[in-house]
Amino acid sequence: MDEFVFVSGRLCLDLAGTQLWRRSLHTELLVTPDDLRRWTVLAEIVDDPGSVDSRGLERVRHVREAVYTLVRRWPLGDPDAAAEEALAEVNEAARLPLPKIQLTKSGQLMRVGSIDEVLGAVGRDAVDLLGSAQFSRMRECANQDCTRLFVDLSRSRARRWCGMAECGNRHKAATYRKRKKQQSVA
Repeated sequence: MDEFVFVSGRLCLDLAGTQLWRRSLHTELLVTPDDLRRWTVLAEIVDDPGSVDSRGLERVRHVREAVYTLVRRWPLGDPDAAAEEALAEVNEAARLPLPKIQLTKSGQLMRVGSIDEVLGAVGRDAVDLLGSAQFSRMRECANQDCTRLFVDLSRSRARRWCGMAECGNRHKAATYRKRKKQQSVA
């Protein structure tokens, strides 16, 4: 089973979700350049990001943290130095080239690019999210320990959990155990 999940509804938020449990356990999912290579392929940004080194990994982590900072503080109002730096970082990433998309003779889709194109795609997605009406539907998971962000695209706009496989299911199981315990006491 892969530790990467894509439940946020936006590429930039899925990248932000590669740092889990920011208030407690601080679990880093992008530990090595190979982790980043795997994430970019699973996220369907590029089919092969080419050579990824520790510098590329740090660049992506830096943009990831800038995205997280901006989304949590948006709109900025009277920004502090950290928020201004995050805004500059995301805008710089958004100016990078996007992955090249091509079809092979057999009709297979190919996504071509390097870390620059990965950062360009993430930066562009973040700018698009922050500048769109869809941002009003951005939420943080209702699990108080989880810090995953997502766009609530549900019809009722009542989505509470980053995903049912993790936080939603945990909540349902805990509620069930509590209810059963109360019934056995009564």
